[in-house]
Amino acid sequence: MAKPIMIQGTMSNAGKSILAGGLCRVFAQDGYKVAPFKSQNMALNSFVTEEGLEMGRAQVMQAEAAGIKPSVLMNPILLKPSSDTGSQVIVNGEVIGNMSAAEYYRHKKDYIPAIMEAYHTLDGQYDIIVIEGAGSPAEINLKSEDIVNMGLAEMVDAPVLLVGDIDRGGVFAQIVGTIQLLEEGEQKRIIGTVINKFRGDKKILEPGLRMLEEKSGKPVLGVIPYFYLDIDDEDSLSERIQRRTAGAVLDIAVIRFPRLSNFTDLMALECMSEVSVRYVSTPGEFGNPDAVILPGSKSTMEDLLWMRQSGLESKVIRYAQQEKLVFGICGGYQMLGEELEDKEGVEKQGSMRGMGLLPIRTTFTGRKTRTRVKGKFGKVPGLLAELENREIEGYEIHMGTTAFLNQEMHGERTQSGILTLHSGGDDAKEKKDGAACGSVYGSYVHGIFDRPEAAQTVVAALLRQKGLDAEDVKAMDLTAYKEQQYDRLADIIRENLDMQAVYEILEK
Repeated sequence: MAKPIMIQGTMSNAGKSILAGGLCRVFAQDGYKVAPFKSQNMALNSFVTEEGLEMGRAQVMQAEAAGIKPSVLMNPILLKPSSDTGSQVIVNGEVIGNMSAAEYYRHKKDYIPAIMEAYHTLDGQYDIIVIEGAGSPAEINLKSEDIVNMGLAEMVDAPVLLVGDIDRGGVFAQIVGTIQLLEEGEQKRIIGTVINKFRGDKKILEPGLRMLEEKSGKPVLGVIPYFYLDIDDEDSLSERIQRRTAGAVLDIAVIRFPRLSNFTDLMALECMSEVSVRYVSTPGEFGNPDAVILPGSKSTMEDLLWMRQSGLESKVIRYAQQEKLVFGICGGYQMLGEELEDKEGVEKQGSMRGMGLLPIRTTFTGRKTRTRVKGKFGKVPGLLAELENREIEGYEIHMGTTAFLNQEMHGERTQSGILTLHSGGDDAKEKKDGAACGSVYGSYVHGIFDRPEAAQTVVAALLRQKGLDAEDVKAMDLTAYKEQQYDRLADIIRENLDMQAVYEILEK
């Protein structure tokens, strides 16, 4: 049987995911077979496993840190918000439908068997399971139906580390107040606290730490400094939005949709020294970028309407008319077409005019496409012509099917099916994906830039368009880059968390 340890936070975005990922890496480095687990995740960013099942990206990151393949066993329930009061509910990687918050709350205990089956399967395969909670365990209005914090800790008999975020202020009140709102048995499960995102001299903090231990009755096992590592995590979006790359010669603007999903598609470009990626949510922020990317969206038609009403759509259309690069991925690709039709009310009942920049039409149906894909670019017109024969690997996760329209009016400027893809295995049937018209391109493939050759080709083309030398452009090997980031994370955890105490807790 595996030894569990659970990371809970005083609030959302306290750093639970990253700390859990760091512990996964440390345990793996120390020779243990370790797996992450989160019974219920709420996120717009998701991932498709080799089996074509859907799970939260935070557990994918933690699995990578642990050196193992991601599995839906690590995240049996995923909630993808579809509105302010409802979510798409995914159990064991499969969509079971959309529910309001109230409806899900009434039924969530029904999913305990699925949670426990997933956990016990991992329990038989690994030495240690690092469990991540969600939000705060002290949400007293939700405690009676809890399946992700103390409720889960009790079900699997896990000791708990409670993490507080000092960067947002009030960390001592966060920790003491959280513990005091818990029942006596729950309080006993907390075997230590961790202060996260600390800036400054730790010596100045020492009197507060001693008082915290006295008030909470729990030892402080670590003070983690504020750091930035390029690690794929749902909570990292706020960091990415604010980040700028000093000295970068290329400015890439990403439209920040209200329902933005899978922003990790830009990671391969973000880690190149020539590129600064910034997120744009108003026309005033648009500026004069070297390229514009329309990323994925959980609700394509609603986000297209938002672009139209905000004035960003007209900005992108005028930009494309200047023969500047516009690239749409998944939902962004659908928006670039002539029309979006939803007769079944999957997203927004009815039809909607697209941006008219690509000769495609998207029809929404209840069937969801989830598959990992490999393939390569075929003939690509215009600015990105050198992508031809470049290999790609990624995944599709979308509602709707897209058809190519008559291209004759556009001539050689237009190309449908710019990618040839296959899924499931090397012998799987091929299919065409993506389209291009002038300087506008689109594809359903998430991770389309992840291969170094693809990212390198795009950046080199943009540099040449500006009249700059593109000979020395080198793309990062994203896999190797991630491994470096996880190792650096493990170093930070070892230096600032009492790992000897953590191992003693596991042994008990």
